[in-house]
Amino acid sequence: MARYSSWKGYLKISLVSFPVKAYTASAGGSSKISLNQLHSSCHNRIKYQKTCPVHGEVASEEIVSGYEYTKGQYVVIDTDELDKLRTESDKSISVDTFVSSDAIDPLYHSGKTYYLVPDGPIGQKPYQLVRQAMIDQNVQAVARVVISRKEELVLVRPIDNLLAMTVLNYATEVKEPASFNDEIVASEANKQELDLTNQLIEALTKSELDLAKYKDVYTEKLTQLIEAKVQGKEVVAVPQGEEPHVINLMDAIKASMQQIKVPEGAAQKPERKMAASKPAREPAARKTSSRKRKSG
Repeated sequence: MARYSSWKGYLKISLVSFPVKAYTASAGGSSKISLNQLHSSCHNRIKYQKTCPVHGEVASEEIVSGYEYTKGQYVVIDTDELDKLRTESDKSISVDTFVSSDAIDPLYHSGKTYYLVPDGPIGQKPYQLVRQAMIDQNVQAVARVVISRKEELVLVRPIDNLLAMTVLNYATEVKEPASFNDEIVASEANKQELDLTNQLIEALTKSELDLAKYKDVYTEKLTQLIEAKVQGKEVVAVPQGEEPHVINLMDAIKASMQQIKVPEGAAQKPERKMAASKPAREPAARKTSSRKRKSG
């Protein structure tokens, strides 16, 4: 199957630059199911038409972009004017700094990740040199890049044999955890409660994690529901499980321990691995201070 890159340009580190291309890390054509809105009486699909309050429905070619600088007043921005704002640096992933692999909390990850690969033979050696050096020093790169006419802050890090680029949220786009401290009421746990809770977590801790075993069960059920209704079958409601009951904390922990087979040596914390991603020498991100997170 032919691959189509989402972006092409250069990875630039000071005066060093080499050509790369980016592929989205998300699997295209996922199993997500979209439901359409219908008119309840006739089941015709609801349409969303672009209209002008003066002239009615408007064709796509008659629509331009504009910015509302005051209520009801706009300046029109042409696509040609936007193109003139672009510079050669827009075609580069410009590394600003390197930070330790756990310096940026995943809280700042936007969810958009791309795989970077060398674009042509000339980029192969510098690409592999940079990747290996980042592994050796256990660092990640904070950089800027223009994607779809928007300047993004990104994190470049080694994963397996590749470099991956994750779009970050700016600090102003993320709510600080401290802003929710007023929701937390301080309470002290006694030693027995803490010991039992540690045992429960350790008993459920695995040395390796295979994300491939997790599936979108809701989408599978929705698919079965749709197929049944298409075939005219009667849909039988699935018995609902009991709602979780809030019971005495100690009783709940003890009951949980009875349901879990505690392996030998559960008290020893195993080294965690994630088989699905296997980041090269990249430790699991941990929470950092507010000051450190601001670097992202």
